[in-house]
Amino acid sequence: MDLITLQSVSFTYPDGTRALTDVDISIRAGERVAVLGANGAGKSTLFQLFNGLLQPAHGTVRVKGRAVEKAHLKEVRRMIGMVFQDPDDQLFSSTVRQEIAYGLINLGLNGEHVEQATAWALKVTGLEGYENKSPFNLSGGEKKRVALASVLAMQPEMLVLDEPASSLDPLGAARIIDLLNSINSGLGITLVFATHDVDAVPLLADRVYVIDKGEIKLSGPTAEVFAQKDLLRAHNLRLPRVAHLAELLEREGACRFPSPPLTIGQARKALLEQMARKEAGK
Repeated sequence: MDLITLQSVSFTYPDGTRALTDVDISIRAGERVAVLGANGAGKSTLFQLFNGLLQPAHGTVRVKGRAVEKAHLKEVRRMIGMVFQDPDDQLFSSTVRQEIAYGLINLGLNGEHVEQATAWALKVTGLEGYENKSPFNLSGGEKKRVALASVLAMQPEMLVLDEPASSLDPLGAARIIDLLNSINSGLGITLVFATHDVDAVPLLADRVYVIDKGEIKLSGPTAEVFAQKDLLRAHNLRLPRVAHLAELLEREGACRFPSPPLTIGQARKALLEQMARKEAGK
């Protein structure tokens, strides 16, 4: 069963701006899905429809078969955890422990449950020892992990993240990507994230939707989507840097790739295989 289904969804803002047009999306439990598009493509609007922050002008949004409407919002929002692009938009408590516990307390859960869930979320996100620190004095990467922990404590079935690696240094971005992958593989939580950072997508997504001007232009497994170079470029996107380098090497006749490598690991493997074949042919 699909965890989220959007059928012929359109949305227009009160000022007349058309943000989404006839969008069809389905996401299965356990998947890692990227919504890839340039700034202003409609990614953030799309995500606000997932948990009822916005309602479509036309079409339907369903979570596990339930329509995302007033009667089901509490249940839907428990299943779908939203993590904002800027953690400062999400954090407001004076300590990390209070931040993580807030949502649980708001649900009326008892003290023991809150303590256990908070301790679990701290452990999962690598924040043990941060309990009494102010979230506002932490680094960008640490703030992202606190925001993530506050959502994980609610034990959602899906995490929806807006630009999860944005504004982080390379090490911080790598840590967040590793953490999200471990959450998906270890806890079975579905990941859906919006980004315009094409280099992060092959590291974090099995499947991709490309959105441009509020319309889904391309979708499929990650490798298949990035194989359609001209279409990506037509929608103001580029190849991952590794794939672009491979493209240049092929154009210059330096080597051939059976399929475009999207990560350093894939490129290394392909180059080593070519070197081995050349050695064997001597």
